Amino acid sequence: MSNKLLRITYVKSAIGYNVRQKRTIRALGLHRLGDVVEQNDTQPIRGMIDRVQHLVKVEEVES
Repeated sequence: MSNKLLRITYVKSAIGYNVRQKRTIRALGLHRLGDVVEQNDTQPIRGMIDRVQHLVKVEEVES
């Protein structure tokens, strides 16, 4: 059984958005525009992505 991963790309700056969204971006492991991280596909990660979906691009990948 393979775990699903989410490839999250930081595509739009969080400048001008509230502090909670900036902290969510950091909590996902993103620091600079263009950063790409892979996170496990879990409910908490999905919830975080939902809050900042206008700032990131998400792809599902098989590990």
